[in-house]
Amino acid sequence: MTELRTLKVALLGCGNVGAQVARILIDDAGTLAPRTGARLELAGIAVRNLDAEREVDLPRELFTTDAETLVKDADLVIELMGGIEPARSLILSAIQNGASVVTGNKALLAADGPALYEEADKAGVELSYEAAVAGAIPILRPIRDSLSGDRITRVLGIVNGTTNFILDQMDSTGAQFADALAEAQRLGYAEADPTADVEGHDAAAKAAILASLSFHTRFDLEHVYCEGITRVSAADIAAAKEAGFVIKLLAIAEKIGNGDGSEGVSVRVHPTLLPREHPLAAVRGAFNAVFVEAENAGELMFYGQGAGGTPTASAVLGDLVSAARRIVLGGPGRIESTTGHVPALPIDAATTSYYIGLDVADQPGVLAKIAQLFAEHGVSIEIMRQTIHRDADSNVESAELRIVTHRASEAALAATVEAVKGLDVINSVTSVLRVEGA
Repeated sequence: MTELRTLKVALLGCGNVGAQVARILIDDAGTLAPRTGARLELAGIAVRNLDAEREVDLPRELFTTDAETLVKDADLVIELMGGIEPARSLILSAIQNGASVVTGNKALLAADGPALYEEADKAGVELSYEAAVAGAIPILRPIRDSLSGDRITRVLGIVNGTTNFILDQMDSTGAQFADALAEAQRLGYAEADPTADVEGHDAAAKAAILASLSFHTRFDLEHVYCEGITRVSAADIAAAKEAGFVIKLLAIAEKIGNGDGSEGVSVRVHPTLLPREHPLAAVRGAFNAVFVEAENAGELMFYGQGAGGTPTASAVLGDLVSAARRIVLGGPGRIESTTGHVPALPIDAATTSYYIGLDVADQPGVLAKIAQLFAEHGVSIEIMRQTIHRDADSNVESAELRIVTHRASEAALAATVEAVKGLDVINSVTSVLRVEGA
Protein backbone atom coordinates (compact mmCIF):
# COMPACT_ATOMS: atom_id res chain seq x y z
CA MET A 1 0.00 0.00 0.00
CA THR A 2 1.28 3.48 -0.90
CA GLU A 3 2.33 5.49 2.13
CA LEU A 4 0.10 8.54 2.61
CA ARG A 5 1.85 11.88 2.69
CA THR A 6 1.44 14.13 5.73
CA LEU A 7 0.03 17.64 5.51
CA LYS A 8 0.74 19.99 8.39
CA VAL A 9 -2.25 21.96 9.65
CA ALA A 10 -1.86 25.20 11.64
CA LEU A 11 -4.83 26.33 13.71
CA LEU A 12 -5.14 30.02 14.62
CA GLY A 13 -7.52 30.49 17.53
CA CYS A 14 -8.96 28.04 20.03
CA GLY A 15 -12.35 29.37 21.04
CA ASN A 16 -15.54 27.31 20.87
CA VAL A 17 -15.14 26.49 17.18
CA GLY A 18 -11.36 26.17 17.19
CA ALA A 19 -11.39 23.75 20.12
CA GLN A 20 -13.88 21.50 18.32
CA VAL A 21 -11.86 21.63 15.09
CA ALA A 22 -8.75 20.56 17.02
CA ARG A 23 -10.67 17.73 18.71
CA ILE A 24 -11.97 16.40 15.39
CA LEU A 25 -8.54 16.59 13.75
CA ILE A 26 -7.07 14.53 16.59
CA ASP A 27 -9.91 12.09 17.25
CA ASP A 28 -10.90 11.46 13.63
CA ALA A 29 -7.44 11.46 12.05
CA GLY A 30 -7.86 7.85 10.96
CA THR A 31 -11.15 8.43 9.15
CA LEU A 32 -10.13 11.76 7.60
CA ALA A 33 -6.97 10.33 5.99
CA PRO A 34 -8.67 8.07 3.38
CA ARG A 35 -11.15 10.83 2.50
CA THR A 36 -8.34 13.29 2.01
CA GLY A 37 -5.62 11.10 0.55
CA ALA A 38 -3.18 12.41 3.17
CA ARG A 39 -2.70 12.42 6.91
CA LEU A 40 -3.75 15.73 8.43
CA GLU A 41 -1.33 16.49 11.26
CA LEU A 42 -2.32 19.26 13.66
CA ALA A 43 1.07 20.96 13.89
CA GLY A 44 0.10 23.62 16.41
CA ILE A 45 -2.54 25.94 17.79
CA ALA A 46 -1.77 29.66 18.04
CA VAL A 47 -3.46 31.42 20.96
CA ARG A 48 -3.01 34.66 22.86
CA ASN A 49 -3.10 33.05 26.31
CA LEU A 50 -1.53 29.64 26.85
CA ASP A 51 -3.24 29.22 30.24
CA ALA A 52 -6.81 30.08 29.24
CA GLU A 53 -9.47 27.49 30.00
CA ARG A 54 -10.61 25.44 26.97
CA GLU A 55 -13.85 23.54 26.41
CA VAL A 56 -11.86 20.59 25.09
CA ASP A 57 -8.88 18.88 26.76
CA LEU A 58 -6.09 19.22 24.17
CA PRO A 59 -2.37 18.38 24.39
CA ARG A 60 -0.61 21.38 25.93
CA GLU A 61 2.42 20.94 23.66
CA LEU A 62 0.30 21.94 20.66
CA PHE A 63 -0.21 25.49 21.93
CA THR A 64 1.99 28.41 20.97
CA THR A 65 1.85 32.19 20.96
CA ASP A 66 4.11 32.36 17.88
CA ALA A 67 1.48 32.39 15.14
CA GLU A 68 3.88 33.86 12.54
CA THR A 69 6.28 30.89 12.68
CA LEU A 70 3.42 28.39 12.83
CA VAL A 71 1.82 29.54 9.55
CA LYS A 72 5.14 29.65 7.67
CA ASP A 73 5.70 25.92 8.22
CA ALA A 74 2.14 24.78 7.41
CA ASP A 75 0.54 23.26 4.32
CA LEU A 76 -2.93 24.26 5.49
CA VAL A 77 -3.93 27.10 7.81
CA ILE A 78 -7.26 27.39 9.64
CA GLU A 79 -7.98 30.95 10.83
CA LEU A 80 -10.61 31.18 13.57
CA MET A 81 -9.28 34.18 15.49
CA GLY A 82 -11.85 36.67 14.22
CA GLY A 83 -11.34 40.39 13.78
CA ILE A 84 -9.28 42.16 11.14
CA GLU A 85 -5.74 42.10 12.57
CA PRO A 86 -3.64 40.09 13.09
CA ALA A 87 -5.89 37.67 11.16
CA ARG A 88 -5.44 39.49 7.85
CA SER A 89 -1.63 39.60 8.08
CA LEU A 90 -1.42 35.95 9.11
CA ILE A 91 -3.67 34.83 6.24
CA LEU A 92 -1.57 36.81 3.75
CA SER A 93 1.61 35.30 5.20
CA ALA A 94 0.18 31.80 4.87
CA ILE A 95 -0.90 32.41 1.26
CA GLN A 96 2.47 33.89 0.30
CA ASN A 97 4.17 30.84 1.78
CA GLY A 98 2.05 28.53 -0.37
CA ALA A 99 -0.48 27.34 2.23
CA SER A 100 -4.19 27.02 1.52
CA VAL A 101 -6.38 28.79 4.05
CA VAL A 102 -9.73 27.98 5.65
CA THR A 103 -11.40 30.82 7.55
CA GLY A 104 -14.66 31.56 9.30
CA ASN A 105 -13.91 35.29 9.53
CA LYS A 106 -16.92 36.96 7.91
CA ALA A 107 -15.94 40.43 9.15
CA LEU A 108 -12.54 40.22 7.47
CA LEU A 109 -13.95 38.78 4.24
CA ALA A 110 -16.64 41.45 4.05
CA ALA A 111 -14.14 44.24 4.73
CA ASP A 112 -11.11 43.03 2.78
CA GLY A 113 -12.11 39.88 0.93
CA PRO A 114 -11.21 41.06 -2.60
CA ALA A 115 -7.56 41.64 -1.70
CA LEU A 116 -7.31 38.22 -0.04
CA TYR A 117 -9.00 36.45 -2.99
CA GLU A 118 -6.59 38.16 -5.37
CA GLU A 119 -3.55 37.07 -3.37
CA ALA A 120 -4.84 33.48 -3.21
CA ASP A 121 -5.42 33.48 -6.97
CA LYS A 122 -1.88 34.74 -7.60
CA ALA A 123 -0.39 32.07 -5.33
CA GLY A 124 -2.54 29.28 -6.77
CA VAL A 125 -3.88 28.26 -3.36
CA GLU A 126 -7.35 27.82 -1.87
CA LEU A 127 -9.08 30.42 0.29
CA SER A 128 -12.21 28.68 1.63
CA TYR A 129 -14.82 30.12 3.99
CA GLU A 130 -17.96 27.98 4.21
CA ALA A 131 -18.03 28.51 7.98
CA ALA A 132 -18.25 32.30 7.55
CA VAL A 133 -21.98 32.18 6.73
CA ALA A 134 -24.72 30.19 8.48
CA GLY A 135 -22.52 27.85 10.53
CA ALA A 136 -23.02 24.20 9.61
CA ILE A 137 -25.33 24.94 6.66
CA PRO A 138 -23.61 24.16 3.34
CA ILE A 139 -24.73 27.27 1.47
CA LEU A 140 -21.65 28.90 -0.08
CA ARG A 141 -20.52 25.81 -1.98
CA PRO A 142 -23.98 25.18 -3.53
CA ILE A 143 -24.17 28.83 -4.64
CA ARG A 144 -20.61 28.81 -5.99
CA ASP A 145 -20.65 25.34 -7.55
CA SER A 146 -24.09 23.73 -7.88
CA LEU A 147 -25.78 26.90 -9.13
CA SER A 148 -22.86 28.23 -11.16
CA GLY A 149 -24.67 27.37 -14.41
CA ASP A 150 -27.85 29.16 -13.32
CA ARG A 151 -28.77 32.79 -12.74
CA ILE A 152 -29.62 33.58 -9.13
CA THR A 153 -32.13 36.41 -8.86
CA ARG A 154 -32.58 36.76 -5.12
CA VAL A 155 -31.28 35.44 -1.80
CA LEU A 156 -33.15 35.84 1.50
CA GLY A 157 -31.39 34.66 4.62
CA ILE A 158 -31.86 34.32 8.36
CA VAL A 159 -28.13 34.28 9.04
CA ASN A 160 -27.87 35.41 12.65
CA GLY A 161 -29.06 32.97 15.31
CA THR A 162 -29.06 35.50 18.15
CA THR A 163 -31.55 37.84 16.52
CA ASN A 164 -33.71 34.97 15.31
CA PHE A 165 -33.89 33.61 18.87
CA ILE A 166 -34.85 37.04 20.24
CA LEU A 167 -37.56 37.67 17.64
CA ASP A 168 -38.87 34.12 18.04
CA GLN A 169 -39.11 34.60 21.82
CA MET A 170 -40.99 37.87 21.31
CA ASP A 171 -43.36 36.16 18.87
CA SER A 172 -44.01 33.01 20.90
CA THR A 173 -44.15 34.50 24.42
CA GLY A 174 -45.06 38.16 23.91
CA ALA A 175 -41.81 39.26 25.61
CA GLN A 176 -40.39 42.72 25.17
CA PHE A 177 -37.08 43.07 23.31
CA ALA A 178 -35.02 43.64 26.47
CA ASP A 179 -36.44 40.54 28.17
CA ALA A 180 -35.89 38.35 25.10
CA LEU A 181 -32.31 39.62 24.81
CA ALA A 182 -31.66 38.84 28.48
CA GLU A 183 -32.93 35.29 27.95
CA ALA A 184 -30.67 34.91 24.90
CA GLN A 185 -27.70 36.03 27.00
CA ARG A 186 -28.63 33.65 29.82
CA LEU A 187 -28.69 30.71 27.41
CA GLY A 188 -25.45 31.71 25.73
CA TYR A 189 -26.99 32.70 22.38
CA ALA A 190 -26.02 36.36 22.83
CA GLU A 191 -22.76 37.93 23.94
CA ALA A 192 -22.50 40.26 26.93
CA ASP A 193 -22.13 43.01 24.32
CA PRO A 194 -24.70 41.98 21.68
CA THR A 195 -24.22 45.04 19.46
CA ALA A 196 -22.83 43.22 16.41
CA ASP A 197 -25.85 40.90 16.41
CA VAL A 198 -28.80 43.12 17.36
CA GLU A 199 -27.66 46.07 15.22
CA GLY A 200 -27.37 43.79 12.19
CA HIS A 201 -23.60 44.14 11.62
CA ASP A 202 -22.93 40.39 11.75
CA ALA A 203 -25.72 39.70 9.25
CA ALA A 204 -24.48 42.53 7.01
CA ALA A 205 -21.03 40.96 6.71
CA LYS A 206 -22.65 37.67 5.72
CA ALA A 207 -24.96 39.44 3.26
CA ALA A 208 -21.91 40.91 1.47
CA ILE A 209 -20.40 37.43 1.12
CA LEU A 210 -23.66 35.90 -0.15
CA ALA A 211 -24.15 38.72 -2.65
CA SER A 212 -20.58 38.42 -3.95
CA LEU A 213 -20.97 34.70 -4.67
CA SER A 214 -24.54 34.92 -5.97
CA PHE A 215 -23.94 37.73 -8.44
CA HIS A 216 -20.26 37.16 -9.31
CA THR A 217 -19.33 40.67 -8.22
CA ARG A 218 -17.31 41.70 -5.19
CA PHE A 219 -19.46 43.49 -2.64
CA ASP A 220 -18.27 44.73 0.73
CA LEU A 221 -19.86 46.21 3.85
CA GLU A 222 -20.11 49.66 2.27
CA HIS A 223 -22.62 48.24 -0.21
CA VAL A 224 -24.94 46.81 2.46
CA TYR A 225 -27.84 48.81 3.93
CA CYS A 226 -28.05 47.76 7.57
CA GLU A 227 -30.78 48.14 10.19
CA GLY A 228 -31.00 46.10 13.41
CA ILE A 229 -33.86 44.86 15.58
CA THR A 230 -33.55 47.10 18.64
CA ARG A 231 -36.59 49.18 17.65
CA VAL A 232 -38.88 46.19 17.09
CA SER A 233 -41.45 46.27 19.89
CA ALA A 234 -43.75 43.68 21.38
CA ALA A 235 -46.61 45.71 19.89
CA ASP A 236 -45.07 45.34 16.40
CA ILE A 237 -44.76 41.59 16.90
CA ALA A 238 -48.35 41.28 18.13
CA ALA A 239 -49.74 43.40 15.28
CA ALA A 240 -47.76 41.41 12.72
CA LYS A 241 -49.09 38.15 14.19
CA GLU A 242 -52.66 39.44 14.04
CA ALA A 243 -52.18 40.26 10.36
CA GLY A 244 -50.71 36.82 9.59
CA PHE A 245 -47.02 37.80 9.58
CA VAL A 246 -43.88 37.02 11.56
CA ILE A 247 -40.93 39.40 11.92
CA LYS A 248 -37.44 38.15 11.03
CA LEU A 249 -34.10 39.89 10.55
CA LEU A 250 -33.33 39.13 6.91
CA ALA A 251 -30.21 39.48 4.82
CA ILE A 252 -31.43 40.18 1.29
CA ALA A 253 -29.46 40.33 -1.95
CA GLU A 254 -31.47 40.71 -5.13
CA LYS A 255 -30.96 41.66 -8.74
CA ILE A 256 -33.00 44.68 -9.84
CA GLY A 257 -33.62 45.95 -13.37
CA ASN A 258 -33.00 49.67 -13.89
CA GLY A 259 -35.66 50.12 -16.56
CA ASP A 260 -33.10 50.73 -19.32
CA GLY A 261 -32.10 47.10 -19.77
CA SER A 262 -29.27 47.30 -17.24
CA GLU A 263 -29.23 45.57 -13.86
CA GLY A 264 -27.94 46.25 -10.39
CA VAL A 265 -27.92 44.48 -7.04
CA SER A 266 -29.51 45.64 -3.80
CA VAL A 267 -27.92 44.22 -0.63
CA ARG A 268 -29.68 44.97 2.63
CA VAL A 269 -30.27 43.76 6.18
CA HIS A 270 -33.34 44.81 8.16
CA PRO A 271 -36.30 43.50 10.19
CA THR A 272 -38.85 42.12 7.75
CA LEU A 273 -42.44 40.91 7.92
CA LEU A 274 -42.93 37.51 6.29
CA PRO A 275 -46.26 35.73 5.75
CA ARG A 276 -46.50 32.85 8.20
CA GLU A 277 -46.78 30.38 5.32
CA HIS A 278 -43.38 31.44 3.91
CA PRO A 279 -40.71 28.74 4.47
CA LEU A 280 -38.44 31.16 6.35
CA ALA A 281 -41.24 32.03 8.79
CA ALA A 282 -40.98 28.54 10.31
CA VAL A 283 -37.29 28.95 11.27
CA ARG A 284 -37.35 28.96 15.07
CA GLY A 285 -34.92 29.60 17.89
CA ALA A 286 -31.26 30.13 17.01
CA PHE A 287 -31.46 28.23 13.72
CA ASN A 288 -30.50 29.77 10.37
CA ALA A 289 -31.88 29.33 6.87
CA VAL A 290 -31.14 30.72 3.43
CA PHE A 291 -33.79 30.90 0.70
CA VAL A 292 -32.45 31.11 -2.86
CA GLU A 293 -34.40 31.97 -6.01
CA ALA A 294 -32.82 31.08 -9.38
CA GLU A 295 -34.14 31.30 -12.93
CA ASN A 296 -33.92 27.58 -13.68
CA ALA A 297 -33.66 25.84 -10.30
CA GLY A 298 -36.56 27.84 -8.89
CA GLU A 299 -36.84 28.16 -5.12
CA LEU A 300 -34.37 26.38 -2.81
CA MET A 301 -33.99 26.53 0.97
CA PHE A 302 -31.02 25.52 3.12
CA TYR A 303 -31.70 25.08 6.83
CA GLY A 304 -29.71 24.11 9.90
CA GLN A 305 -27.73 25.21 12.93
CA GLY A 306 -26.16 28.57 12.23
CA ALA A 307 -23.74 28.73 15.15
CA GLY A 308 -22.09 26.68 17.86
CA GLY A 309 -18.71 25.03 18.15
CA THR A 310 -19.45 21.58 16.76
CA PRO A 311 -21.79 22.58 13.87
CA THR A 312 -19.45 25.32 12.66
CA ALA A 313 -16.46 23.00 13.01
CA SER A 314 -18.23 20.68 10.56
CA ALA A 315 -18.14 23.41 7.91
CA VAL A 316 -14.47 24.14 8.65
CA LEU A 317 -13.52 20.48 8.26
CA GLY A 318 -15.43 20.23 4.99
CA ASP A 319 -13.34 23.07 3.57
CA LEU A 320 -10.16 21.61 5.02
CA VAL A 321 -10.68 18.17 3.45
CA SER A 322 -11.50 19.77 0.09
CA ALA A 323 -8.36 21.94 0.17
CA ALA A 324 -6.21 18.99 1.24
CA ARG A 325 -7.53 16.87 -1.63
CA ARG A 326 -6.52 19.59 -4.08
CA ILE A 327 -3.00 19.59 -2.66
CA VAL A 328 -2.79 15.79 -2.97
CA LEU A 329 -4.16 15.69 -6.52
CA GLY A 330 -2.35 18.82 -7.69
CA GLY A 331 -3.64 21.66 -9.82
CA PRO A 332 -4.33 25.33 -9.12
CA GLY A 333 -6.50 26.62 -6.31
CA ARG A 334 -10.11 27.56 -6.91
CA ILE A 335 -10.33 30.97 -8.56
CA GLU A 336 -13.09 33.19 -7.20
CA SER A 337 -15.92 33.62 -9.68
CA THR A 338 -16.53 37.21 -8.59
CA THR A 339 -15.42 38.65 -11.92
CA GLY A 340 -18.58 40.55 -12.90
CA HIS A 341 -19.28 44.23 -12.62
CA VAL A 342 -22.92 44.45 -11.55
CA PRO A 343 -23.30 47.77 -9.70
CA ALA A 344 -24.47 47.93 -6.11
CA LEU A 345 -27.71 49.88 -5.82
CA PRO A 346 -28.77 52.07 -2.89
CA ILE A 347 -31.71 51.05 -0.72
CA ASP A 348 -33.89 53.59 -2.57
CA ALA A 349 -33.78 51.39 -5.67
CA ALA A 350 -35.28 48.35 -3.94
CA THR A 351 -38.90 47.41 -4.52
CA THR A 352 -40.71 46.24 -1.43
CA SER A 353 -43.83 46.66 0.68
CA TYR A 354 -44.17 48.55 3.95
CA TYR A 355 -45.91 47.86 7.21
CA ILE A 356 -46.64 51.19 8.91
CA GLY A 357 -48.00 51.76 12.41
CA LEU A 358 -49.74 55.10 13.03
CA ASP A 359 -51.23 56.71 16.12
CA VAL A 360 -53.94 59.05 14.81
CA ALA A 361 -56.72 61.29 16.05
CA ASP A 362 -60.08 59.53 16.30
CA GLN A 363 -62.16 61.86 14.16
CA PRO A 364 -64.06 61.76 10.86
CA GLY A 365 -62.05 62.03 7.64
CA VAL A 366 -58.76 60.69 9.00
CA LEU A 367 -58.74 57.53 6.89
CA ALA A 368 -59.66 59.50 3.77
CA LYS A 369 -56.79 61.96 4.31
CA ILE A 370 -54.28 59.16 4.77
CA ALA A 371 -55.55 57.21 1.76
CA GLN A 372 -55.41 60.32 -0.43
CA LEU A 373 -51.82 61.08 0.60
CA PHE A 374 -50.75 57.51 -0.20
CA ALA A 375 -52.42 57.77 -3.61
CA GLU A 376 -50.66 61.07 -4.34
CA HIS A 377 -47.32 59.33 -3.81
CA GLY A 378 -48.24 56.38 -6.02
CA VAL A 379 -48.39 53.91 -3.13
CA SER A 380 -51.33 51.52 -2.94
CA ILE A 381 -52.72 50.30 0.41
CA GLU A 382 -53.30 46.52 0.63
CA ILE A 383 -54.39 46.17 4.27
CA MET A 384 -55.59 48.78 6.78
CA ARG A 385 -56.61 47.85 10.33
CA GLN A 386 -57.87 50.27 12.95
CA THR A 387 -58.03 49.88 16.75
CA ILE A 388 -59.59 52.50 19.06
CA HIS A 389 -57.87 53.37 22.37
CA ARG A 390 -59.12 55.52 25.25
CA ASP A 391 -56.58 57.22 27.54
CA ALA A 392 -57.50 56.34 31.14
CA ASP A 393 -56.36 59.72 32.50
CA SER A 394 -57.62 62.18 29.88
CA ASN A 395 -60.51 60.07 28.59
CA VAL A 396 -59.42 61.11 25.05
CA GLU A 397 -59.83 58.54 22.31
CA SER A 398 -57.20 57.89 19.67
CA ALA A 399 -56.91 55.30 16.92
CA GLU A 400 -54.07 53.01 16.03
CA LEU A 401 -53.76 52.23 12.32
CA ARG A 402 -51.74 49.35 10.91
CA ILE A 403 -51.17 49.63 7.17
CA VAL A 404 -49.56 47.16 4.76
CA THR A 405 -48.82 48.58 1.31
CA HIS A 406 -48.54 46.93 -2.07
CA ARG A 407 -45.04 46.76 -3.54
CA ALA A 408 -43.50 50.06 -4.56
CA SER A 409 -40.06 51.58 -4.79
CA GLU A 410 -38.30 52.16 -1.49
CA ALA A 411 -37.92 55.81 -2.46
CA ALA A 412 -41.66 56.25 -2.96
CA LEU A 413 -42.48 54.46 0.28
CA ALA A 414 -39.98 56.49 2.31
CA ALA A 415 -41.34 59.73 0.83
CA THR A 416 -44.88 58.64 1.73
CA VAL A 417 -43.92 58.01 5.35
CA GLU A 418 -42.29 61.44 5.60
CA ALA A 419 -45.40 63.07 4.15
CA VAL A 420 -47.66 61.17 6.57
CA LYS A 421 -45.69 62.58 9.50
CA GLY A 422 -46.74 66.07 8.41
CA LEU A 423 -50.50 65.42 8.53
CA ASP A 424 -52.25 67.26 11.36
CA VAL A 425 -54.30 64.14 12.21
CA ILE A 426 -51.17 62.04 12.89
CA ASN A 427 -50.03 61.88 16.51
CA SER A 428 -47.00 59.72 15.71
CA VAL A 429 -45.60 57.11 13.35
CA THR A 430 -45.05 54.20 15.74
CA SER A 431 -43.30 51.78 13.40
CA VAL A 432 -42.09 51.30 9.84
CA LEU A 433 -41.06 47.81 8.74
CA ARG A 434 -40.55 46.20 5.34
CA VAL A 435 -42.56 43.25 4.05
CA GLU A 436 -41.29 40.41 1.81
CA GLY A 437 -42.85 37.29 0.38
CA ALA A 438 -46.42 38.59 0.44
